[in-house]
Amino acid sequence: MIPLKEDDTYLVLNARGFAEEGPEGFYRHDTRFLSRYRLVLPEELRLLEGRVPRPDRLVQFWGRFRGPDGVLFLRRELRVARGRVEERLLFQNLSPEPQELRVDLELRGEFADLFQVRGWREEASSREALSHRAEDGVEQRVVVDPVPPPSGFLLSLPPRGEGGLALTLRLESPLEASGELPDYEAFLEAFPRGEGPWEAPLRQALMDLRALLLATPEGPVPAAGIPWFVAPFGRDSLLAAFMLLPWGKEVARGVLRYLAYRQGQVHDPSREEEPGKILHEVRLGELSRTGRVPFARYYGTVDATPLFLVLLGRYLDLTGDLGLVRELRSYWERALAWVEGADLDGDGLLEFHPSGTGLSVQSWKDSHDSMSHADGRLAEPPLAVSEVQGYAYLAFRYAEAFYRALGEEAHARRYRERAAALFRRTQDLWLPELKTYALALDRDKRPLRVKASDAGHLLWAGAVPEERARELVETLLSQELWSGWGLRTLGAAEARYNPLSYHNGSVWPHDTALFAGGLFRYGFREEGERVARALLDLALSQEDLRLPELVAGFPREPGLPPVPYPVACRPQAWDAASLLYLYALVRGVREW
Repeated sequence: MIPLKEDDTYLVLNARGFAEEGPEGFYRHDTRFLSRYRLVLPEELRLLEGRVPRPDRLVQFWGRFRGPDGVLFLRRELRVARGRVEERLLFQNLSPEPQELRVDLELRGEFADLFQVRGWREEASSREALSHRAEDGVEQRVVVDPVPPPSGFLLSLPPRGEGGLALTLRLESPLEASGELPDYEAFLEAFPRGEGPWEAPLRQALMDLRALLLATPEGPVPAAGIPWFVAPFGRDSLLAAFMLLPWGKEVARGVLRYLAYRQGQVHDPSREEEPGKILHEVRLGELSRTGRVPFARYYGTVDATPLFLVLLGRYLDLTGDLGLVRELRSYWERALAWVEGADLDGDGLLEFHPSGTGLSVQSWKDSHDSMSHADGRLAEPPLAVSEVQGYAYLAFRYAEAFYRALGEEAHARRYRERAAALFRRTQDLWLPELKTYALALDRDKRPLRVKASDAGHLLWAGAVPEERARELVETLLSQELWSGWGLRTLGAAEARYNPLSYHNGSVWPHDTALFAGGLFRYGFREEGERVARALLDLALSQEDLRLPELVAGFPREPGLPPVPYPVACRPQAWDAASLLYLYALVRGVREW
């Protein structure tokens, strides 16, 4: 897969640089405008080389040979901008005879909602036109300039001469958002270059992070990943912005303002909105706009709200910018109120109980089968997931810091006590026989007695007593959980373990990176550097030098890359940001 993106427009192409099958296509606003895009080039032209010098640009070289010598050369450049794709073809005749060439373009319009492309139960209609009027009246179309003649474009090349063809495709949609993005040079200059083995993966990560940015009125916000998550996501955007500090201050401000201004206002079970709650995702496709799926502005997440407070707190730590804390005060105070109210049954822990309209699991492992007991039975909600308690503990600690910085000691003292109480209550999830924390508590307050990666997030949040940290680290680095490339999401001895599952034994780089942050936080520097090196090795093992969304949880074998997960997103924002975060930890720029 070759992904190209700029702002809200992206292409998913095959190795030849065309869109022909599967998820390939031209996308904008959660809609696949074109499901087929293929140049019909002169016969016997073969692809010699293709490069993506920037994530918004593909450059290819094609050649036709007669015997050992080339007789025709093509330089192809494909560029993506907001709502626009530019195709530039330059042919060179390398022979002493003139050549007549024909180039045609195969297009198939679709205008399918992204959820339909992913296999949602309501299949896309067979439109195949280059324009579409949706049920809600939104009109979208593809405009090709110039329009290809019925017989294709004809080019006449003189001996040793050249000729070209330029096409522009506009993906027109009224769902425009205002805002500008930094250019690549300015974005890259704000970050370190890296040294030694870090240099090339860091550069790729930074290029991807710039490409994933969405322009919003509040500032740049990273989309979660290509191809399925090119949208603002609360949890993903918050964690990616957290990892980019202290360098990516503009991104952190953009994420915080964007999410603050879309904070929940009312109780709406259809999209799980509640006052003060931070959203999970925003979608612009037809199914979302017409209410057939609840994701137009969806709030089904238990952890984005405490993570909103964590990002603002870490931003204050690393920049000293109290002005943003003051600016967003009404929003973070409402978020705090929601976090306190997320203890649904008064037992001192945050729970979630899905409404049934959206996600059934609303912590980061949000697949339906990620929360299981030791015998493999799925846990019944409401669920109190372990790492969420750590996030909330850290959120209360930052609330204390905000009020203290504002000179309001009574409020600061209240949240110091609130944090201490949650810290103590979280220790009730400790399982002495497994030397780790329960994955969660189910509706009957029974612990999920399985070994999982979630406990690494408690280290990251500082929610583990010092005297227990060593024992927990040994468990997380044991053969059951440590694959050699990273932490398995579920231990290899568990009933539901599957190394090729989404959340039951696979390895997610961002999950492991947060564990690394916890190791550095608790002074386990040697172990932290070992984990960071494993993820750097993972990136170096990939042809594109990217950390994929996830890889299989099989044990690492010397000299071989990890087994890929076939439909992993790449690039993905929190994985690209993980490399910056790990570099900051290893270089001592950050302590966690």
